[in-house]
Amino acid sequence: MGCGHDNEGLFVGAGGLLALGGGPLSLPSQIKATSFSYCLVDRDSKTSSTLEFNSAPPPNSVTAPLLRNPRVKTYLYVGMTGITVGGRPLSIPPYIFAVDATGRGGVIVDSGTAVTRLQSQAYNSLRDAFTRQARNLKPTEGFSLFDTCFDFSEMTRVAVPTVGFTFTGGKTLSLKPENYLIPVDSRGKFCLAFAPTDSSLSIIGNVQQQGTRVGYDLTKSTVSFSPNNC
Repeated sequence: MGCGHDNEGLFVGAGGLLALGGGPLSLPSQIKATSFSYCLVDRDSKTSSTLEFNSAPPPNSVTAPLLRNPRVKTYLYVGMTGITVGGRPLSIPPYIFAVDATGRGGVIVDSGTAVTRLQSQAYNSLRDAFTRQARNLKPTEGFSLFDTCFDFSEMTRVAVPTVGFTFTGGKTLSLKPENYLIPVDSRGKFCLAFAPTDSSLSIIGNVQQQGTRVGYDLTKSTVSFSPNNC
């Protein structure tokens, strides 16, 4: 657990860092927790997010295997196999989301990363499928790290393609639209909240986690996702 006294850059609004990973210095390791979960409230919520230790997971959760990487013991990986757009699985090779023999790759769920980072091949597939199915939306120029944005300023109701993460075992976590289309100004501009990365590691970020309780059962080696359970 680290306390910051001069916090700048990405952590300007933070008082410190709380480690929840798989290493020996993380808080779950130090208190010998058998499980923990957190729920990040929506970014506009006036209520607080919550963190629980050794509590039972909510019923009807979407579960996935919790994986370990002997070469990177800090990370807790989740077994993910694909992405769906509009209910259809994308043509992404499974190895894109797997840890290889050298310990590279894999997927982690990170509360400290804002938007989900996907390997470029996976991101391009997601972006192209989404824009094909969103022909009813008015495209506009990109913003910051986002290259796929839309102008909703003249719309009173918006229908958008669904997006979901599919995990090992076949279960899919369906995201709410506000988890993947976010406003970037006050004039009705919304962007697809994913970004490509040249890294082999994929990261499910906190924008995609908002409103979902994410639980880690360290004994049963499972990760659970419980939408609308904050």
